[in-house]
Amino acid sequence: MNVLRSLLLFVLAAVAEIGGAWMVWQGVREHRGAAWIGAGIVALGLYGFVATLQPDAHFGRILAAYGGVFVAGSLAWGMVMDGFRPDRYDVIGALVCLAGVAVIMYAPRS
Repeated sequence: MNVLRSLLLFVLAAVAEIGGAWMVWQGVREHRGAAWIGAGIVALGLYGFVATLQPDAHFGRILAAYGGVFVAGSLAWGMVMDGFRPDRYDVIGALVCLAGVAVIMYAPRS
């Protein structure tokens, strides 16, 4: 149950952070305006709280593992929202990052 909760929190964190950054990007680079930027800032702030809900109590471990989720999530977000098509090296890199998440977060520890 803790693993499922942790994975769901990582997905929620990724949606908040990547979505927030994307909204700021849209507001600034695509000239969509202050409302997009403001919504992005709120989403980025929400991301900061989501990590505190992880079952593991070690900040460094949570943030390190989340880095791998961020990499894979960013590529997925780009595919869905911007029509980005990752090449095989993008996919391989994302899989390596997700393997790192599994090792960092879910390896058995004494």
